Amino acid sequence: MIRDIKTVLHRSQATLVLDLAGAAALAVMLVAALLIPALV
Repeated sequence: MIRDIKTVLHRSQATLVLDLAGAAALAVMLVAALLIPALV
């Protein structure tokens, strides 16, 4: 089982990096959307 997980992570490493970047961008947009009304 651990070997299977390692294999999957190794094969899809580039995709995981892009997914993490997308999740970080969504988090930044959420925080910005929540903070902008407080600044206006």
